[in-house]
Amino acid sequence: MNTQQGKPVKQHSREWFDALVIAAIFATILRIFVVESYRIPTGSMESTLLAGDFLFVNKYVYGPKVPFTDIRLPGVDKVKRDDIIVFKYPKDRSLNYIKRCVAISGDTLEIHNQRLFVNKKLALLPPHAQFIGTPMPAGEGDYMIFPQSSRFNKDNYGPIRIPRKGDVVQLTAVTYPLYSSLITDEGHDVSLQGRQVFIDGAPATEYTVKSNYYFAMGDNRDNSLDSRFWGFLPEKDIVGEAMVVYWSWDPDLSLITEPVGKLSSIRWHRSGLVVH
Repeated sequence: MNTQQGKPVKQHSREWFDALVIAAIFATILRIFVVESYRIPTGSMESTLLAGDFLFVNKYVYGPKVPFTDIRLPGVDKVKRDDIIVFKYPKDRSLNYIKRCVAISGDTLEIHNQRLFVNKKLALLPPHAQFIGTPMPAGEGDYMIFPQSSRFNKDNYGPIRIPRKGDVVQLTAVTYPLYSSLITDEGHDVSLQGRQVFIDGAPATEYTVKSNYYFAMGDNRDNSLDSRFWGFLPEKDIVGEAMVVYWSWDPDLSLITEPVGKLSSIRWHRSGLVVH
């Protein structure tokens, strides 16, 4: 009698277990290929996005990547100028960054007195973008700016062409700082010996670019570690497009030590905010 009564219980438990496994698999597939949550860690996108915002990222739109590979599945759209994108930081791919794409492959970008120009046309400043620092005059170089040894700074930059797949770039001692990291990231050993550039041990005067690249900048233009500092963004590092803020609160307060303050810092007005 006890054995007969136990069978339905075991069967019911097994059904629950199977349902949980299927739900976990489905959630994992959604996270990898469709949509993922992301938290804004810094103020580089203020006041468009705030530190402490939690948002959903559309990974399907540009084509999701197959895990542990550089294979990208077909997407429904291309990265466009002004898209707010999440990507792997090219200098440390364990980190996710979020910035605005301001120039795409093949564009020529320049900044004059904080005004951004793409292909000689003025790019309007996003509605909530801001400048919080002291402007830098033209010709005053910044050693932290890409490429090193240029006379560029955060407020006066370029002109610089964003590499496109198939571009043939000239390699000289002058252009070496501009393209050396790109060539290395595309799988080659590149070096400068005297005035001569070498790729994989052989002298080279030109290089054919294998991928598309982009230029990303934060809306908080004076407080953003972006392409002006580390260079071109490879297409393979793009994760997806920011969609909507679903939660927001003060990231500097601890829920454990300051629960009341943390809960009172919830920014209810930002929930459901469409990112653009």
